[in-house]
Amino acid sequence: MRHQRRVPKLGRPTDQRKALLRSLATQLIQHGQVKTTKHRARAVRAEVERMITLAKDGSLAARRRAFGYLYDKQLVHNLFESAPGRYATRSGGYTRIVRTMRRRGDNAEMAIIELV
Repeated sequence: MRHQRRVPKLGRPTDQRKALLRSLATQLIQHGQVKTTKHRARAVRAEVERMITLAKDGSLAARRRAFGYLYDKQLVHNLFESAPGRYATRSGGYTRIVRTMRRRGDNAEMAIIELV
């Protein structure tokens, strides 16, 4: 049973939602922080934490899974080099979401998601 296991839909069809989360995850790992809406930040948090956990594992299978998800190959190499040393003592919680001012046009809740 999948009670209360709802996927955040983000108001998009499945293919667009997956592409949005992949691009946000790629940008977050590349730049260290991204300013987006609060709901998108909460949705991308799980994906980024999954990629960092794969990088900490460091196996060939984990690297191939990361290549299949992230858009930049060089970014995957950099992530697999830096993540084991950077997050060795942490067992999760690699991202932080900080709420900011609401967006002016539609009053959407905005947030900054950043790597810890």
